[in-house]
Amino acid sequence: MLRVVVCVSGGGTNLQAILDAIDKKEITNTEIIAVISNNAGAKALTRAENHGICAICMSPKSFSDRAAFNRAFTEKMCELNPDLIVLAGFLVRIPEDMVKKFSNRIVNIHPSLIPSFCGVGYYGLKVHEKVLERGVKVTGATVHFVNEGMDEGPIIAQKAVYIEDDDTPEVLQKRVMEQAEWILLPKAIDDIANGRIEVVNDKVRKTEKSEIKVQR
Repeated sequence: MLRVVVCVSGGGTNLQAILDAIDKKEITNTEIIAVISNNAGAKALTRAENHGICAICMSPKSFSDRAAFNRAFTEKMCELNPDLIVLAGFLVRIPEDMVKKFSNRIVNIHPSLIPSFCGVGYYGLKVHEKVLERGVKVTGATVHFVNEGMDEGPIIAQKAVYIEDDDTPEVLQKRVMEQAEWILLPKAIDDIANGRIEVVNDKVRKTEKSEIKVQR
């Protein structure tokens, strides 16, 4: 059974997609043991509580400085000791020490086709604003493992979404969620839980082996 902690900053629509997929058995061998948010008012925490899942708020604003938050956040994650950490719209950078402790055990969903429209400053609605400003015809979403860089970890899966002439950032954001994010993230979790993914030389490939194999 894959023990998962989901980190969310806002409404938690990707979290809901994961919960729904577990309920429908589209994700198997998986248990969400906690949901963490940096925002006490996040609807994601309510979604967790409604499913009987431990809901935790940890905000950098509650600590004397970012270093203190990073230590506390990493300690809490080590205490929970999940098999997988899922960043489902989490707008806090993961501490480097946590990335090292949970190497190849942290995944993120990003609302573009990496390496386009990613990195520092590209998050949430800002991504879709930049996509429309640039005038590209195709965007999408990417699920990837998290490393020390910003949106630079090994890519697990991507799905394209076409842009329409009358799109606004809000309309495009919703379509990318519905047509890509809510499909990709549950599938990636199920693949990991059932040993269909391995990381070799910092690249992801699908496998039918019974366990995840990580090589460096």
